[in-house]
Amino acid sequence: MFKRILIANRGEIAVRVIRTCRELGISPVSVFSEPDAAALHVRLADRAKCIGPASPRESYLAGDKIIQAALDMGAEAIHPGYGFLAENAEFAEACAVAGIVFIGPAPEAIRSMGDKIIARERMTAAGVPVVPGHDGGEGGFQSGEEALKVAREIGLPVMIKATAGGGGKGMRVVFEEGRFVSSFEAAQREALAAFGNGLVYLEKCIIDPRHVEVQVMADTHGNVVHLFERDCSVQRRHQKVIEETPCPVLDDQTRQRMGEVAVRAAKAASYFGAGTVEFLYDSHSRDFYFLEMNTRLQVEHPITEMCTGVDLVRWQLLVAAGEVLPLKQDEIQPRGAAIECRIYAEDPVHFLPSPGKITHLSLPTGPGVRDDSGAYEGATISPYYDPLISKLCVWAETRDLAIARMSRALGEYKLAGIECNLPFHRLVLKHAAFKSGEYNTGLLETHKDELTVSAEEPDIWALAAAAIDLRRRTQRNGLGGAAAEGEGGISAWRRPWQLK
Repeated sequence: MFKRILIANRGEIAVRVIRTCRELGISPVSVFSEPDAAALHVRLADRAKCIGPASPRESYLAGDKIIQAALDMGAEAIHPGYGFLAENAEFAEACAVAGIVFIGPAPEAIRSMGDKIIARERMTAAGVPVVPGHDGGEGGFQSGEEALKVAREIGLPVMIKATAGGGGKGMRVVFEEGRFVSSFEAAQREALAAFGNGLVYLEKCIIDPRHVEVQVMADTHGNVVHLFERDCSVQRRHQKVIEETPCPVLDDQTRQRMGEVAVRAAKAASYFGAGTVEFLYDSHSRDFYFLEMNTRLQVEHPITEMCTGVDLVRWQLLVAAGEVLPLKQDEIQPRGAAIECRIYAEDPVHFLPSPGKITHLSLPTGPGVRDDSGAYEGATISPYYDPLISKLCVWAETRDLAIARMSRALGEYKLAGIECNLPFHRLVLKHAAFKSGEYNTGLLETHKDELTVSAEEPDIWALAAAAIDLRRRTQRNGLGGAAAEGEGGISAWRRPWQLK
């Protein structure tokens, strides 16, 4: 096993990896940008090195600086977390050249699965079901008009998707022929701006699908297992917001078949390490189709850990060190149900980022509650990076109990100083469509009015946090029991979650 590992990331995932390193007796070291000098992952690491200013391109995406930092601090391996350089084949290759182990799959697997067209071809050859689509042939589509002819053959609605990207960038859904060409050209421009590659492809749009993904792990000895599925259908603008496991509408036969197909997909990619095979699931026909493979640890991995008892980061480190997977497929048995809510520093009405200092933070605890976070009271949520504060996760024996536990945990979660989306999560958890389990990726749009937080809606938990914050300010300033409105008094409570 490694003696020292550098975590090439920030926020909650860097903290998450550091903790597993500690448990394995591995010395964790980290890197940070100038605004992250006081970040939790810096405080928890044995050593940390500043690698540049706020811009990710000059810090967390600067592979040469990260590799040099690893060499300077004596790290034998680099864990990329997710995002930034986690799925960068060139960075993985550069690590190997420098004599450092990249904790992730081989560069060729990253490259092939990162290219949606190559991934589709490999999956088709391996007998993995894929959504009907077309890439335009060699060089891609030459024009929107050419692509429209293919779209007619596939049958509208179709999805236009960036070949080189994800996260909803360069993606459009087109229902009418009259809007196809303009949507196609817009997707190309967005893909070029986001990924430096304007190639797009067409895919049949599955109406009312669920987004179901399967966690896989593979070692370098040919062993591949799956750790069952996660339902990621609660999405806004193609971004996951709430995840759960198991998927509430999968029957045992479909679940087993989906797991077997995910393992086949990983083998077709000559994969090792942690990965996720994503599917679109048609609840009506019970068919499922390969969507993509993420060649890294997923944001939502904690709920799989809670239901299987497996530390996925530990398994990543074991595989990277050349060891055999600790368990065989029949030894992995999920238990109960788990839910994850992504707590973001954002306005819960308009969902705009809300960077700033956290003046009060009280986290939920108790049976079955886990909060993965890189934040703390007094920390600043930076305007330069993803505004994720934490991932609040719960486990319980049944889905109904997990929903009740998450509702309780959301109620106990108290935060002041910045806006956050806690009120939104509370609305979703108590909504009938979510509680029934009979929802799809259109949940938030279909029930938009019911799941929109009112700008004037009171929030008793935010008010309680405001009261604590107000008391601290008044005591610090020697103002007694009341404060002027400009010091966080009554006017600051008009929007209870906006506490600055």
